[in-house]
Amino acid sequence: MPKLKLPAPPPALRPRPPRPGQGPNPTPLDQAKEAGIGAVDWIDERTSLSGALRWTMFRKVPKGTNWFYTLGSACMFAFLSQATTGVFLAMYYDPSPTHAYESARHITNDVFLGEFVRGMHKWGSTVMVILVFLHMARTFFFGAYKYPRELNWIVGAVLLILTMLMSFTGYLLPFDQRSYWATIVGVNINGTGPIVGPFLSDFLRGGAEFGATTLSRFYAIHMLLVPGGIAALIGAHLYLVAKLGTTAPPWLKAKPDDKLREEQV
Repeated sequence: MPKLKLPAPPPALRPRPPRPGQGPNPTPLDQAKEAGIGAVDWIDERTSLSGALRWTMFRKVPKGTNWFYTLGSACMFAFLSQATTGVFLAMYYDPSPTHAYESARHITNDVFLGEFVRGMHKWGSTVMVILVFLHMARTFFFGAYKYPRELNWIVGAVLLILTMLMSFTGYLLPFDQRSYWATIVGVNINGTGPIVGPFLSDFLRGGAEFGATTLSRFYAIHMLLVPGGIAALIGAHLYLVAKLGTTAPPWLKAKPDDKLREEQV
């Protein structure tokens, strides 16, 4: 009797073609690539991050998307730049009334690339405030605050407030004459607010008068409280953008579906 051929194995059991680094004579570069692929596969098998990345990155983009839609990404990049430069500045800054100005001077004049990093942080704060305002203006004029994106608009409004607060608290940290008196004026203006104004002024000053507690409180708010809140809200903001999508520009109108119109008639 003729012998019957064995059935082909299922695709899952078939041997895979050799990847780079698995050939007979792999190069060091191929071995490094294979090690990286293996590490990524090991992490993904235990965390399933690839599914979350696909859900976040691969989504429909409305027709007519232009450079105005990059303002949100620019705001996030500005925040990351501020966080990175702020970490390096915190390594040399001393938040005490007697050493704050001298430490700022030391960063600018003595530390390697200190003037460059401090300049990035100083001007980056202004750029971030401008970008946040432009991003919210784009959202408003494009009607992206309407249903179902009202919650994302609220999150963006809170991010605007936190951005202004971070800029305000950071202005005092050099503790020179200009920043000292400008902060006094700003805190006194906050104190004129209804009901919570006086309590807010006392909280920012750390008491009835400006002093060492005021500077350390501003430093803690600027370095820990506000950046943590901004980072958390940026995560929520990006989640809502990925879930709800973006709106098309207002000058683009949806084309009517003739078949749907005939069914309704």
